[in-house]
Amino acid sequence: MTPIPSFNVLGGGATTVLMLHGVGGGHLAFAPQVETLAASGYRAVAWDMPGYGRSAPIEPYTFKGLAQSCIALIEALKCGHVALVGHSMGGMVAQEVVARRPELVSKLVLCGTSPAFGKPDGDWQRGFIAERTAPLDAGTTMAELAEIMVPRMVGPGSLPEGVRLATHCMGLVPASTYRRALECMVTFDRRANLGNIRVPTLLLAGEHDRNAPPAMMKKMAQSIPNSTYLEIRGVGHLQNLEAPDDFDGMLLNFLALPRVLH
Repeated sequence: MTPIPSFNVLGGGATTVLMLHGVGGGHLAFAPQVETLAASGYRAVAWDMPGYGRSAPIEPYTFKGLAQSCIALIEALKCGHVALVGHSMGGMVAQEVVARRPELVSKLVLCGTSPAFGKPDGDWQRGFIAERTAPLDAGTTMAELAEIMVPRMVGPGSLPEGVRLATHCMGLVPASTYRRALECMVTFDRRANLGNIRVPTLLLAGEHDRNAPPAMMKKMAQSIPNSTYLEIRGVGHLQNLEAPDDFDGMLLNFLALPRVLH
């Protein structure tokens, strides 16, 4: 039986919104959204991905295993289905869940994410991992790595408090989990399933996001039948923390729309 990952929940609304963080995150990475959603009448849930926070690690660390953990949480919440919000690697987990158990997802929000990471043995992928793990190999702590990496991910219009929270979250990630998550992330490829996504889907891109560039996310949206693409100006990869008011407004507008399927 798949263990239930740890999570934070606020609000008691009829609609459950489940938020999945990225590789440098944790449930705190969605703290602004948890409060906004709960205040707006939703049941807001933010998980700790396996190996993060109080969630037990999984072995092997794969998207299949991560999706099974997320599915176990959705079933434990006893809400029938959820509006699923995934940022970065969390957006990949969300796509994996939709591919495996589409009936559990009523709406899908994909933020700063992609449908594939390319070939795991490619030079770009190896460089991506090396840039993030070489400092750890040299003795840098996760807190110190966060001070280096987070400023590189944000845009010129980012909210300083949000950047501080992002840095704090990344500093809490165990180095071993961070390594496993990076190795897992470069294996992702759900491009072939984009056309099968039948739930209303919102794709949110940050204007200055180099990890999930707007042009790539726009192309991704074109492959999902019932999708909307929006871009947040002035921000980079950590859009929900860099511009929480803009992000929350777009999210609430989307969640309020009637669930009409094409």
